[in-house]
Amino acid sequence: MAFPPLVEPVAELTDAERTRTARHRVLSGFGEIAQRRLAAAHVAVVGAGGLGSPVVLALAAAGVGTITVIDDDLVEASNLQRQVMHRVNDVGAPKVDSAVRIAADLSPTTVVRPVRALLTPDNAAELLSDAHIVVDGTDTFETREAVAVACEQLGVPLVWGVVQEFHAQVTVFWSAPPAGERPVRLADLYPADAGREAPSCAQVGVLGSLCLQVGSLLATETVKLITGVGDPLLGRVLVVDALRGRTDEVPLRPASGGTSAATAVPSSTRGHAAPRPAIPQLSPAEALAAQRAGSVLLDVREPFETERGVIPGSVLLPLGDVLAEPSRVGAPAVVVVCQVGMRAQRAAAALRDAGVEASVLAGGIDAYSRDISAVHA
Repeated sequence: MAFPPLVEPVAELTDAERTRTARHRVLSGFGEIAQRRLAAAHVAVVGAGGLGSPVVLALAAAGVGTITVIDDDLVEASNLQRQVMHRVNDVGAPKVDSAVRIAADLSPTTVVRPVRALLTPDNAAELLSDAHIVVDGTDTFETREAVAVACEQLGVPLVWGVVQEFHAQVTVFWSAPPAGERPVRLADLYPADAGREAPSCAQVGVLGSLCLQVGSLLATETVKLITGVGDPLLGRVLVVDALRGRTDEVPLRPASGGTSAATAVPSSTRGHAAPRPAIPQLSPAEALAAQRAGSVLLDVREPFETERGVIPGSVLLPLGDVLAEPSRVGAPAVVVVCQVGMRAQRAAAALRDAGVEASVLAGGIDAYSRDISAVHA
């Protein structure tokens, strides 16, 4: 169901802008009035990286009037594989500078406000206070929580997405939606601290082209909310599996309503499969005991991580190889190890589907290292 538009339209477009956005204005149900709403809109984009880059490109091209881009990072060479707003010559320069340049090249009427700052719980509400809508393109859970809390306090919609490896999620959170709609918040999808152990892109990688796809989805949700056209993703999570070329939709309801995000499953699978049994989580001592009893310790980290140290006797096989061919492990019982436990969970699920008795070292190498340090303290 379409929501009322967020933004009142400007009085008129310039002749140049009318010509530039002509293909928008002939869209059925969109027209010049929606284009004038875009021209009046102010969008805050938090993060100028893999997701923020295509969002800024798409919103500037769409004719959004003001875009505030918040990011404190400098461009690195390793960013260029997915952060399409930046160029080789930008390496070493602030990421927000790329946003100013690229928007001016696409849409001379769009004003970009670069804010070179780290968004924190202390400054989030101030940085986002005058935006009609916020897009979260950040890459740490701490920042995502700060953005979400500020948006809840301000009552503005938050268009939210996350990408890791070959997978992504996109949704809309809103603490003060139009009458008749239930508020949905980040905590309804990820309870407090639930995502803090997620590995970084530097650890597990990310498919560059998927960032463009997800950034485009975030920009589309933003345009829909600004203009009142279409059905926003409030109360729904779009789940993208790039390897299978598949997109599923998961219903998302307020946690207080009795349905937690942890139990939601894609509608395409509901009613056709029983829930998987929980994967055993072993302490470091239990994992070592299992190894002595004959289980294989399978370390699924990448070579650049394992070269810094492994648990003695571990078999090394990166996560991607395990997921592609679980039978390569060649053992009936396995304890899967990664840095903090998230990748091990995925590997263990794939191994159990292949008939392997798999468990996980809870907390990963980090927990093992802390345990060893405590023993020798």
